[in-house]
Amino acid sequence: MRMNQAIHATPSFRVLSIDQIEMIYSAALEIMQRTGARVFHEEGVEILRKGGAVISDGNLVKVPPSMVKQALASCPGRITLSGRNGNRSIHLQNNEVYFGTGSDCPYIYDADTGKRRRYTRRDVEDAARLADALEQIDFFMSVGLVSDVPHHQTYDRHQFMAMVTNITKPLVLTAVDGRGLSDLHDMACRIRGGEEELRLNPLFAIYIEPTSPLKHTRTAVEKLLFGAEKHIPIIYTPCPSAGGTAPATLAAMLAQDLAETLLGLVMAQVKNPGTPIIMGGVQTIMDLRTSAYSYGAPELSLASAASTDISRWLGLPMFSTGGCSDAKVVDAQAAAEATTSLFSAMLSGASLIHDVGYLDSGLNGSYEMLVLCDEIIAMLKRIGRGISVNPDTLGVDVIHQVGPGGQFLSCEHTFQHFRTEHWAPGLIDRFDYESWKARGSLRIEDRVRERVRKILAEHHPEPMSEKLTDELKAIVDRADKEQGASTV
Repeated sequence: MRMNQAIHATPSFRVLSIDQIEMIYSAALEIMQRTGARVFHEEGVEILRKGGAVISDGNLVKVPPSMVKQALASCPGRITLSGRNGNRSIHLQNNEVYFGTGSDCPYIYDADTGKRRRYTRRDVEDAARLADALEQIDFFMSVGLVSDVPHHQTYDRHQFMAMVTNITKPLVLTAVDGRGLSDLHDMACRIRGGEEELRLNPLFAIYIEPTSPLKHTRTAVEKLLFGAEKHIPIIYTPCPSAGGTAPATLAAMLAQDLAETLLGLVMAQVKNPGTPIIMGGVQTIMDLRTSAYSYGAPELSLASAASTDISRWLGLPMFSTGGCSDAKVVDAQAAAEATTSLFSAMLSGASLIHDVGYLDSGLNGSYEMLVLCDEIIAMLKRIGRGISVNPDTLGVDVIHQVGPGGQFLSCEHTFQHFRTEHWAPGLIDRFDYESWKARGSLRIEDRVRERVRKILAEHHPEPMSEKLTDELKAIVDRADKEQGASTV
């Protein structure tokens, strides 16, 4: 018997020490109490005032540390999300990692024409079917913003309809405003069979952004307060850029980012204690040579992992970033940057890793990038499983039996372990040169493109009932009519 062993079941990785986390948290509290933030929503200001915040100059809100401590204490430490079929497939708790797409690309890289074009509702449907088929994609965001809807103020309802009818996995949604979120909530209640059922088994989390530096817009707060009222899981996350909308140093950006997140958290908890809150977002740099908000910078991976360290210390789930690139097409740069961000986000233990499949600094979605990242994630998960060390896996007996100069190919030990110990690629090529030539000399981009076409041609998600589809469409049509748009 061996006592007091330290066993690493998986690799360990962290960026910040506890002392560094405490320094960043203390700086965030200082920002909230000394500098404050602008809250452009009357009810939000009043809620914060009643909770103990100091209000000046109309909407400048300064929050004492005691309010933050009390709000954090009322946040649930565990959040579940489930798909349309009700299966609980996501459990947001310490160090459990899930991967998914992003939501806001205005363009799509068309696999058939090889050109960039505006994102459409059909693209949401296709992206959803792809994500439904890809084993490593756990949740779905719309990838892009639909451009072909009757009115821009109702895009979110059309987008949700296209998403939920083409995928059975959990969703992360965006909403135009509070009214839009109300309709999305109504549609989700129809799917679940009621408001209480939806609260107990959430179908989606809502993604909401304050504006860096230190501004909480009317629309953002409107959605935050509705989400708190209905107990919808809320991802409240700024997206600062070091050198642009935040100071140039990563430590200062993290402190400002945390201050912006915590104010939203406080507001939600004062409104309705126990509101499920997820922190995080996209923390990266502004490339001062090009003014690009960089999705491929190593600083994004570093800051995201550091933010996950902070979220774990606070006891909150983390919405991180990975699988994205500044490259304009799927090429070596795209693969390198996507792998770097996915690897660091996974090792950090982030809860929801989003933006898988993004190109061109978040402006361009790509089905090929999504499929390539699915393969990369599968490979990285093998690294994430670590090395099991025990008497069986050490194999001392089989090494003794084979002895010097023998072979292990025919050993029972090999047969028992190779499937679980060795990762088998789906797209990555391991054939010799002549075999590769005989199979068509296909590059990885060619194999990815073939898989995209095969999934879109053959995969059909579990359908919704015609009655439920009609109920959801009626809500979408009503929203269009309220905006004076003709329904489609």
